[in-house]
Amino acid sequence: MPSQPPETRNLKRSFLSRIVRRIIIGLYRWKGWRLDGHLPDLPKYVIAGAPHTSNWDFVFFIGATAQEGVEPNFMGKHTLFKGVMRRFMFDMGGIPIDRSKRSNVTRQVAEEFARRDRLALVIAAEGTRGSMGTWKSGFYHIAEAARVPIVPAWVCNERSVLGFGEPLWPSGDYGADLLKIARFMRSKLPDSERFRVLEAQALRIIEEETND
Repeated sequence: MPSQPPETRNLKRSFLSRIVRRIIIGLYRWKGWRLDGHLPDLPKYVIAGAPHTSNWDFVFFIGATAQEGVEPNFMGKHTLFKGVMRRFMFDMGGIPIDRSKRSNVTRQVAEEFARRDRLALVIAAEGTRGSMGTWKSGFYHIAEAARVPIVPAWVCNERSVLGFGEPLWPSGDYGADLLKIARFMRSKLPDSERFRVLEAQALRIIEEETND
């Protein structure tokens, strides 16, 4: 089901967004991508995806989620949701985020989760493609504040595989939860240096918390 703001929910999708989605899904199928695992039968969750190594990652995430019958959402700078781009951004699943507001990003997104009946929010957990494998904690704090589970998602461009893990409900122990995710990721891509870095990051956080 689509997850749209109230003012656009009952409007027909813009022509541009329909064309772009068809192109994206067509590329996904043409490239022969396949799925490993499935998205949960839940109305709301955060999809924490990694590794983020290509600008094509989100394209393949849209294709994979479409195969699962889910329309994903993503966060975007609020200035992109103005003028002629407004309908297109909302139609593609965008959620405007104003970083200049006093309320932080976590609170803004948690409020969006509360406002909607369904929301599958895709977050590149590493932040940028320049990451060496360490993850930002924003995905975790958003899931924790919104009281929704985290679905780990991994991608292997070499084998054209995109996979989903079981949903993990935040326990409040970030280090321990990150370690569970890291070990799941390593079980899927054991030779990935980025996921070795992720596991080391989780173990370091746990050690620091133990020593405090």
